[in-house]
Amino acid sequence: MNTSLHRGTALITGASSGIGAVYADRLARSGYDLILVARRADKLRALAEDLTNRTGRSVETLAADLTDPAGVAKVEAVLKHDASITMLVNNAGIGATAPLLQSDIGAMERLIALNVNVVTRLAYAVAPAFVARGDGTIVNIASVVAIAPELLNGVYGGSKAYVLAFTQSLHHELSDKGVRVQAVLPGATKTDFWEISGKPVDELPQEIVMSATDMVDASLKGLELGEVVTIPAVPAGEFNAWESARKAIAPKLSSTTPAARYAVAAK
Repeated sequence: MNTSLHRGTALITGASSGIGAVYADRLARSGYDLILVARRADKLRALAEDLTNRTGRSVETLAADLTDPAGVAKVEAVLKHDASITMLVNNAGIGATAPLLQSDIGAMERLIALNVNVVTRLAYAVAPAFVARGDGTIVNIASVVAIAPELLNGVYGGSKAYVLAFTQSLHHELSDKGVRVQAVLPGATKTDFWEISGKPVDELPQEIVMSATDMVDASLKGLELGEVVTIPAVPAGEFNAWESARKAIAPKLSSTTPAARYAVAAK
């Protein structure tokens, strides 16, 4: 497939496999050139060659370890100085499934650094150019544990709750400046996340596991529909009820007096 439509360049982190690799395929097929970021240079080169052969798009690779500040700085420099970039997909992340008290604190610190700090730094690196241009897209991959943290490791859930809140705040600040921002909250997805985290995906109930292809296709449709938050598995009715409840409570979050259930008798 070769499309003459050119939509600029999408930079995708964690692009060598799973969700990131599917984003690379779908965005190339829809008219984006690509900059693929991951640790494994050999896997990136193989993916880039395959994508170029199938789509005719320009695909560059950037081998960078985003757990290393030097690797983050390399990607930041590209985002700041490559004027062709019109989309950032913040997909790189670390997962954890073990209970908090059974988790290594050093591993949890690395998780926070990648899932929170790197997402923030890369968004900060690219946002000024998008605002100056009045156009651009930032997609941050979160997780359903952002709103259901009891499902997995608490530090992982907390990190993804940050990604959700950060994305919603970015949307509030940047939407009127022409910048689209989306948080994607996948449920259980068939990728190597589970194996790396210590729980093979085959041990999960298969009726809750979505393919990475379906997850990304749904998320891109959500972006097309203008969703700020996309939860691929949740039907429209439940999603709308959740969003309506969130908006309804917002005006009541701060008040001069406690809610009635906290009232105490006057002394």
